[in-house]
Amino acid sequence: MSNTKKIVLVGHFGVGKSSLIKRFVENVFSDNYLVTIGVHISKKELELNGSQLTLVIWDIEGKDDLKKLRPAYLIGTSGFIYVIDPTRPQTYEHFKDEYDFLTIGFPQAKLVTVANKTDLIDLEAFKKQLTLKHISIDFFTSAKNGTEVDEVFFELGKQLVS
Repeated sequence: MSNTKKIVLVGHFGVGKSSLIKRFVENVFSDNYLVTIGVHISKKELELNGSQLTLVIWDIEGKDDLKKLRPAYLIGTSGFIYVIDPTRPQTYEHFKDEYDFLTIGFPQAKLVTVANKTDLIDLEAFKKQLTLKHISIDFFTSAKNGTEVDEVFFELGKQLVS
């Protein structure tokens, strides 16, 4: 039995949303930065606990304020992946407000949080910084080397089928 779920990656521009998707769907990475304009949709099938799950993954343009996203992009979302960039504090300075916007505005949707580009930082120092700011991140990824990328999508998929 196949099940289809809409997943939307959200976050500021340049946090690596497109790179995470490319790594997960095609297992490739490119250093060439291309701005996402509008939306790009990918699809990937997973097998979870004997069930087929099709993820329809929406890569939407980055915004410095998630509340300014086009509402049409978010309608029908089953799960969000909220991505920050640890090398750019401005991408998580309003983390709590943006997290609340997603969880309160879309209570039916599952949500996982991701700090991408961890290959560029001292991860333990960053985790301490997050603790001081009372920010909880689910996954610490690197689209460049593939660290924890599959785990993000599989975990969200498991939440969607349970």
